[in-house]
Amino acid sequence: MTRVLAQGTFDILHPGHVHYLSDAAARGDELYVIVARGANVTHKEPPVLPDRQRRDMVAALEVVDEARLGHESDIFVPVAEIDPDVIVLGYDQHHDEDAIAAALDDRGIDCEVARASPRDPAYEGELLSTGRIVDRILKRRGAE
Repeated sequence: MTRVLAQGTFDILHPGHVHYLSDAAARGDELYVIVARGANVTHKEPPVLPDRQRRDMVAALEVVDEARLGHESDIFVPVAEIDPDVIVLGYDQHHDEDAIAAALDDRGIDCEVARASPRDPAYEGELLSTGRIVDRILKRRGAE
């Protein structure tokens, strides 16, 4: 049985997230998802939605076997608990595959690190980014 792990912020769930998780699920038999805690999101604006709400939304997706919140201080704690065969990173996530592989090796976690495939918009105007969704809301509501 192949256990796959995906991770992300998943703020304002959109078709890009669904594609990422579907791509990850197709690579194995079980898909586990770690949803980043808002306090740990430092590479971009913090999430709009609360941690548990984002986790619950991801858990509701049919392709997801289990969704859990990330650890408060050590992102590798849930990775070690899940013990995946492969970690699938999002197509445009900021993570460095080699650095993650090295950190996994240092911790004795033996798994492959891969990237999800890209998803092009299915139609004009489709948004595949939480940031772009937020920007459009602000523009349409006149709150820029």
